[in-house]
Amino acid sequence: MSFKEASELRKSGKLVEALDMAFQDLQKEPDNIWCKRSVAWVYYDYLKANKEAENFDVFYGYLIKIKELELPEAEKMLFDQCAWQVGLMVFSLCRLDEENSKNDDKKKFSFYSVSKDLEKKVYSLFEIVKTFHFTKPGEGYSFLFKALNKALKDTDSYIEVADWWGFDNFRMEDYLKEEVNGKFIMSLAEQTYIAYAKRLIEGEFTGGDIQFRELNREKINGFLPKLDKLITEHPKLLYPEFFKAKLLLALGDNENVLEHFLPFAIRKRNDFWVWDLLSDIFPKDDIRKIACLCKALTCKTQDSFLVKIRQKLATLLIQANQYVEAKTEIENIIATRNSNNWPIKGEILQWQSQNWYKETTSQTDNQSFYQSLLNVADEILYSNIPEEIVAVEFVNSDKKMLNFVASKTLNGFFYYGDHLSKVSIGDILKVRFKENSQEKHYRIFTAKVVDEEVDIEAIKDFSGDLHIIHNINIGFAEDVFIDSNTINNNGLQDKQSVKGKAILSYNKKKEEWGWKAIEVNVNP
Repeated sequence: MSFKEASELRKSGKLVEALDMAFQDLQKEPDNIWCKRSVAWVYYDYLKANKEAENFDVFYGYLIKIKELELPEAEKMLFDQCAWQVGLMVFSLCRLDEENSKNDDKKKFSFYSVSKDLEKKVYSLFEIVKTFHFTKPGEGYSFLFKALNKALKDTDSYIEVADWWGFDNFRMEDYLKEEVNGKFIMSLAEQTYIAYAKRLIEGEFTGGDIQFRELNREKINGFLPKLDKLITEHPKLLYPEFFKAKLLLALGDNENVLEHFLPFAIRKRNDFWVWDLLSDIFPKDDIRKIACLCKALTCKTQDSFLVKIRQKLATLLIQANQYVEAKTEIENIIATRNSNNWPIKGEILQWQSQNWYKETTSQTDNQSFYQSLLNVADEILYSNIPEEIVAVEFVNSDKKMLNFVASKTLNGFFYYGDHLSKVSIGDILKVRFKENSQEKHYRIFTAKVVDEEVDIEAIKDFSGDLHIIHNINIGFAEDVFIDSNTINNNGLQDKQSVKGKAILSYNKKKEEWGWKAIEVNVNP
């Protein structure tokens, strides 16, 4: 046997001679692993020499030859090295495909998508390597999948490829962002979970002459636990929660989707498309659906991105007979389409031909309408944060600041201008606080006035005789302090029997808690 001689020829670059010598040995002993191994490594060197896209046919031919050797599982070293070369070939094919797309006048103004030729070539490589025995997890194995992911993530073969590769085979490095040309890109793991979810949401083609896509509910239900595990073990990854919500929506599980989606939505609350997705959770006759779309339209983004959202909102407004707001949205859609040289067609033309449209006068914009529903949108976004019931102790209407008290341990002040148009001393509010406060200065997520009667530690009823201290014109009833303004404005007299409501209040001078009247009436 001439294993050593063949190896030396191969390492010196004399591949023809090396292959001839190794192949002669293999013909003599076709089942000898050393003979197979000798031939396989020469084939590998041919792969390495032909890993550019223009040499695809040669590369493919040698990969087939390696497969036909039927090497045992123990030959992982060779298989792992092949993974790198196949990955490099796939990346080269992708680069060529992108270049061809840029030069294609028909595709010049559309988003890039892989060509059928690229998909066919890459899938043919996959069909070979899926029979190889790689080290799992392994650096070469991850590199191979990184290439397959780039080429096939938007194709119908992606689910099959990702299932073969296996979600348990990610290395710790695969969960880290990668820096490319000074920019950080999403980790391989997150890319994979997202691409897989997208394909599940899009559905699979069914058989028959007329093909349509159908959800594979079994696949989705099998994937959700993997997504849950990813979210739990890698909480810094941003988008898995978003796609879990999309999958639950696809399944029709609207009851659970909101709970799972809110943590992501809070982090991305300034992105219009988050509110668009939130709107899909609610039925068409639910005001929260309209509120979400209104919130989306207040996010800073290009008008061209908002056309579909405006159209969704216009549909709902027409159904609710809010024709002024609906026509305002439609005219905005038309203006945006005209400015981008997009055609006006379909539903928009139908609306324009209807009597309500012709008879309605639109507004300049719908900003005031949007603003009227922002509190509803905020209520949705922060619905998983507990509300606190507090009482208003003092109001500075010029600065839109108020002092509140719920108890001796929960009290302070906050800006209310973004949430309440009017507020008065003694009002009871339901408030969602942000976690941290500084020097009793709180920030809030939501606030609303409570109309119904509620029990709160900071408010109590009182009744008793009024005792006025005449030289300073203040008084007390029971242990409740009554200030001079209240006495004068109500014409109260010493020793009158009074009743009313009092609020818990802190006296900074005495450094003690007490009660202060906020409502006083004379007992009949």
